[in-house]
Amino acid sequence: MMSAVPQTDMPEESPLLVAIGDIHGRADLLAKLLRRLEKKLRDEPYRLVFLGDYVDRGAESREVLNMLLGLQDRYPDTVFLRGNHEQAMLDFLAAPEDTAEWLEWGGAETLMSYGIKARAAEDLVSLQEEFANVLPDSHFNFLMSLPLYEEIGPYLFVHAGIDPHRPIEEQSERDFLWIREPFLQAEEHHFSGPVIVHGHTPVKKAENLPWRINLDTGAFWSSRLTAAILDGEKRRFVTT
Repeated sequence: MMSAVPQTDMPEESPLLVAIGDIHGRADLLAKLLRRLEKKLRDEPYRLVFLGDYVDRGAESREVLNMLLGLQDRYPDTVFLRGNHEQAMLDFLAAPEDTAEWLEWGGAETLMSYGIKARAAEDLVSLQEEFANVLPDSHFNFLMSLPLYEEIGPYLFVHAGIDPHRPIEEQSERDFLWIREPFLQAEEHHFSGPVIVHGHTPVKKAENLPWRINLDTGAFWSSRLTAAILDGEKRRFVTT
């Protein structure tokens, strides 16, 4: 399906990096975007980086995870980051009575993709048990394995962003998964490290700033799933 070539190292002459924004259960858009990337890049080698939020809201969360697992098998150098929605799903599996809000954030649609209808709040434990019984081990293990960030060359890939006032080793998990302010209000002089490539905060069109790139174009409601093709400092964008 794709022409990506697995790479274990990213030297100066490395292949292109292709970062993909929040998918949110839109397997149809993911398939379309991958086809467009294959056509656009033809035989150029590239490495995929997914920024998280694969599940919730859309109707095909299970299908999205199956597609990502297929990519992982074929291209083991692909980077899959954790988003706040993957974390919310795992939190529900661990403590449903404390994390019922996940169902309102799009978790009900995720359950439907696994053939489960969300029930009243008083039945959360049995709902969690049913979900745990049908969730494939491969999906659970994949979600548990997702890192919070990845730095490759001049770019730092993360789901939500970082606190610009703290070094990377002092960031909290909540920063990586949830931060909006003060990250989004920070200006270029607050950043002295790599360019931050992120999603999490929906925008109509990818934000292409010198110090950060936002690739969350609201795929669930806009039908626009966006990728950034990063060739050193050069940036191109592809969307559905």
